[in-house]
Amino acid sequence: MVARVQPRQLAFALPHAESLSRDNFLEGPANAEALGLIDCWPDWPNRVMLLVGPEGAGKSHLAAIWAEEAGARSTMARSLTAATVPAELVTNALVVEDLNAGAFDERALFHLLNLARQDNAYVLITARVAPAAMEVELRDLRSRLRAIPVVNLLPPDDGLFRALIVKFCADRQLSIDESVVSYVASRIERSFAAARHTVELLDSEALRLGRPVTRALAAELLRDA
Repeated sequence: MVARVQPRQLAFALPHAESLSRDNFLEGPANAEALGLIDCWPDWPNRVMLLVGPEGAGKSHLAAIWAEEAGARSTMARSLTAATVPAELVTNALVVEDLNAGAFDERALFHLLNLARQDNAYVLITARVAPAAMEVELRDLRSRLRAIPVVNLLPPDDGLFRALIVKFCADRQLSIDESVVSYVASRIERSFAAARHTVELLDSEALRLGRPVTRALAAELLRDA
């Protein structure tokens, strides 16, 4: 007699849309200065500003809020070329996302900053580290980048961290109670990236096992992590 093998349920990674509206942005001491910058536009201290913070800190969310308000185009720093710079600045407002040393065309960015100054355009740049910590070969660009005012997003405090866990779950339509939030928040690194990654794992494991997201499931997952 052949025993039946119970088929293993597969978990498929489906896309989960995150709302990038102003109403959906989680406010806290960690991002108060950056949010203040977005809200006070166009009264910026400089027409080119730089948002710096760790992965998942909300830089792209803030940039999206500003882009909506300012009618700005958006591009990735690594996609900039000298030929495309004039078209990127056609609305006189531009978001340049994820400025990362060695991963962008230095001459294209220098051209962009020069043209933005010439046209009095607004530019919002996001990065994980400040330009002072980047290796930039083009001396004039290095000097120009270091002159841009930097607004930092800090690691989340306890209240914001717990709210992030709830938000990431809501984005995935996961229903969780306070005991799960408290358990997860006290057992993972207090960072935006860790909160997002843990919720992704909880969602995947709950789907695979056909179980709700409970404190018991979180304990099993974090014990094995």
